[in-house]
Amino acid sequence: SRFETCWPALMKDSHGVIIIFNPELPSHLKEIEMWYSCFVQQQPLLDSQCLLVAHHKPGSAGDTENLSLAYPLNKLKLIHSNLEDDPEDVRMEFMKYFRSIITLINESREREEMSIIS
Repeated sequence: SRFETCWPALMKDSHGVIIIFNPELPSHLKEIEMWYSCFVQQQPLLDSQCLLVAHHKPGSAGDTENLSLAYPLNKLKLIHSNLEDDPEDVRMEFMKYFRSIITLINESREREEMSIIS
């Protein structure tokens, strides 16, 4: 990818990764493995710091229930977004995700402070 040279800058000090993909494109399912590997595993971030969003285009006959991802992607939190149907659900999931990231940041900051003190 022509943007690979920018990746280290994007990743520096990042606390979370959201990967949005079109579940109807087989090529996307392959690509998200690469994104996960580069942006989550190599950083390294915890799986809980990664959110997968399967985005269904308006009018697509997306079968949302039967999207089965292979390991290691199947360990990640996966939400389906279809902004025609239920934007509120997606909003709630995003809020939950951001809250969990903020909690992680606060916990690691507290651990750092304790290690400085002791």
